[in-house]
Amino acid sequence: MSNVATPGPAGNTPEEPARSEAHGDSDRGFFGQPRSLATVFGVEMWERFSFYGMQGILLIYLYYSASEGGLGLPQATAAGIVGAYGGSVYLATIIGAWLADRLLGSERVLFYSAVVIMLGHIGLALIPGFAGVGVGLVLVALGSGGLKANATSVVGTLYTPDDVRRDAGFSLFYLGINLGAFLGPILTGLLQSTLGFHWGFGLAAVGMFIGLVQYSFGRKRLPAEAHEIPNPLPRTKRPMWIGIVVGAVVVILIAALTGLITANNLALIVIGLTVVAAIAYFAVILSSSRLSSTERSRVFGFIPLFIVSVAFWSLYQQQFTVLTIYSDKRLNRDLFGWEMPVSWVQSINPIFIIILSGVFAAIWTKLGRRQPTTPVKFALGAIVMGLAFWLFLPFANGGENATPLLAIVGILFTFTVAELFISPIGLSVTTKLAPSVFHTQMVALFFLSVALGTAIAGQLAELYSPTNEVPYFGVLGLVAVIVGVLLWLVSRWVLKLMQGVR
Repeated sequence: MSNVATPGPAGNTPEEPARSEAHGDSDRGFFGQPRSLATVFGVEMWERFSFYGMQGILLIYLYYSASEGGLGLPQATAAGIVGAYGGSVYLATIIGAWLADRLLGSERVLFYSAVVIMLGHIGLALIPGFAGVGVGLVLVALGSGGLKANATSVVGTLYTPDDVRRDAGFSLFYLGINLGAFLGPILTGLLQSTLGFHWGFGLAAVGMFIGLVQYSFGRKRLPAEAHEIPNPLPRTKRPMWIGIVVGAVVVILIAALTGLITANNLALIVIGLTVVAAIAYFAVILSSSRLSSTERSRVFGFIPLFIVSVAFWSLYQQQFTVLTIYSDKRLNRDLFGWEMPVSWVQSINPIFIIILSGVFAAIWTKLGRRQPTTPVKFALGAIVMGLAFWLFLPFANGGENATPLLAIVGILFTFTVAELFISPIGLSVTTKLAPSVFHTQMVALFFLSVALGTAIAGQLAELYSPTNEVPYFGVLGLVAVIVGVLLWLVSRWVLKLMQGVR
């Protein structure tokens, strides 16, 4: 195919980085993993620093009063916006994946997406009021969506399909994500509580800038597969796609200006769009004549994992909605006479990820082919997530600031265990199940499950109230446990569909 990227000479510009050879099993220069894992590890770490740093203060910025530096929205509306925004980030992986598979290749989309993210944080920092929120969140959502799908895809190119280090490598990659996720809320929260919200957003922009500089030095060493365009778009079809993009933008603008899209229904709109996109994506991939029978079976095997992933993320992503409100209103944040910023609660989960991701990576490496299969890991993740929600019940309907900080630490520890059974494993198995011509777009399909779950988390948050905590946490926990048990019961059938992928 003439449009597939080919190796270029040394000294290429950032837009055309030199290609290296694909890494084999002998490359163990980064904690036993391929050396180029450090490059993607770094840019993802700084992107997560900026993303979670901004996310840690976003909800309270929306519902705090003007006298507190916020915008004064109703709490339920603010939670819906945050959930819709979070869903939009993962929904935008479709755009990033399509650009990678049809026009630019994963590596270039990753680089340009990082630039867009930085511009979004600058918009939040410098543009006041709702205009800054609109411009900033749109840019960060588009950029983060493009970066997430393609960073995962690039990591997948560092390993051969049968490399037993693969799950361990993705767990280390996940460690980089959470180093940034830990530091971001800590530092932006300090700036927000001392200097104001816009200083916190500005620090997020600085973090992304550092990530861009770091990545620019290492991107030339990535393997050739990271630069390839798996399914190049013919030039004759480009005007049609330009028209589709322009038409979509016009429709969105008209809907917003005429009141069809509002802050109150944004989460529901994102849920609807994500469901339609997921169904369409599965239909397009499964109906493609370019798939072999093995590839098609593997995509069918991915469907139950997709459903369980949606259920998991609809609970887990309430860290940024219900848990933020809970931390602001119900949690005792007093530390020896000093009140801890609300955003610091968002750094508890990354601490456990940093500690436990290495433990899980070591366990999977030690067990090798004796480790649980992917469907069983997903089932365990859903069950443990349900148990985590039940851990809120002993403190349900308590008074203001009545929940001890140690209780939230224990709950978030359980969140983390559940996450490590699903998130890095999901990223890994998606790259293994992906058909060759839909490689990055299959990764985007996994992120669509995160998008749907995140948007649902925002919608569910509108139902949360301190007066209904027992049914809220009890019922949602029960649903997650049931979903996990059902997947466990059909895990052998799912594994058969996966055709040799464990």
